[in-house]
Amino acid sequence: MNRLNNIFRADGKTVIIAMDHGMGMPVNPALNDTESKLRAIVKGGADALLTTIGIAKKYNDVIGGMGLIMRCDGGYSHLPSHGSGPSRLLYSVEDALRLGADAVVCNGFPGTTWEAETMSNLAELVREGNEWSVPVMAEMLPGGFAKEVEWNCQNLKLTCRAGCEYGASIIKTTFAGTTEEFKEVVDACYQPVVVLGGAAVKDLSGLFKCIEQAMEAGAAGVAIGRNVWNHEDPEAVVRALVDLVHNGAKAEDIKL
Repeated sequence: MNRLNNIFRADGKTVIIAMDHGMGMPVNPALNDTESKLRAIVKGGADALLTTIGIAKKYNDVIGGMGLIMRCDGGYSHLPSHGSGPSRLLYSVEDALRLGADAVVCNGFPGTTWEAETMSNLAELVREGNEWSVPVMAEMLPGGFAKEVEWNCQNLKLTCRAGCEYGASIIKTTFAGTTEEFKEVVDACYQPVVVLGGAAVKDLSGLFKCIEQAMEAGAAGVAIGRNVWNHEDPEAVVRALVDLVHNGAKAEDIKL
């Protein structure tokens, strides 16, 4: 799909910044000035933005020519005391196209209570994506964010391969294990794998090391949110990610 060329560079790799947390997670003060964070992300050289319909509408001029991946599922929040139900498809591929999206994304969580619902969402989004020639990113996590099953490489391998078989064009998942173990996850996938950044941390050296290992294992890049825009210098973090992903930099050589 030609739209993938707006997300991946000629080297087949990508630095994606995720800014979709406001759909149901506790409000992060770091996003109070969304526009300044977006401008820093663009200036830092990110390849694509993974975001919500609200941000895509409001800040279209700031996003500019950066690749745009729009989240289409949701419908739950952290507020209910009884826990959240399954995510649902809230927006269509056509909705995303109207906002200039190059791809769409939804979760796929094998091993959770809501396994069938999330995988049905993925299948439906792929069906629509095929109709409109729009690639789908599948955020594939065994047991979901609650880790109902362990995030080990064996479970990741099954989960990420399933995302490919359901028709996703990009797999987003977590890094786990050693470089050699994670290579088995990447090798099991015939679509590019990008690694997520997880919870915000004060010291990014550990995250940078994980990214270095993931790239050595054959990953196609990263999709990182809080550890970029929650940092005091988002532009510098994006530049560091670009160095790690596109320039083959080592984590120990990254200075912020």
